[in-house]
Amino acid sequence: MILKIILFVVIFVALFLLEKLFLGFLKFIGLYVIVNEKETLVYTFFGKVIGEISEPGIQCLWLKLGWRGLFVHMFGKKYKVDMRLDQEYLRSLSVNSEEGAPMGVGVWYEMYITNASDYLFKNADPKGSLATNVGNSTVRSLSNLPLDRLMMDRHTMSKNVRSEVSEKSQKWGYNIGSCY
Repeated sequence: MILKIILFVVIFVALFLLEKLFLGFLKFIGLYVIVNEKETLVYTFFGKVIGEISEPGIQCLWLKLGWRGLFVHMFGKKYKVDMRLDQEYLRSLSVNSEEGAPMGVGVWYEMYITNASDYLFKNADPKGSLATNVGNSTVRSLSNLPLDRLMMDRHTMSKNVRSEVSEKSQKWGYNIGSCY
């Protein structure tokens, strides 16, 4: 009886390990890849972008990338890009009112990625670039405003920052959402 239990456990563990090895091999040769929601997989082959997969679920690399799907794990690279909405907060941006009163302004903004390949390869630091552009645009649109307008009118500043920054950031694969 004990021998049968030991044999059952050994067979169970062996089959479990064989399943993992078999699925790992199928994944290695590109038969399937699992894409999560709000995620894009960007594949490069010898340094050139050959495809993006953004539809969630189980996808076949051979159907999406052609013959290169078989070799992309050996000679290429896979990048995972998180496409969810991201929020940032910039603290203590120095702004002077029309009366000359120095103020520290905090700016909260949202960013979202519109093109995963451009986001990865057209800007070395996309989040840093966006923060710099938002900060500079905020200071420009708020500087030398009357103090009461500086404290109350957020909508105009938000609209100005979005229009100015979106033009630059769209070239780099991301866009700015709300800004307050």
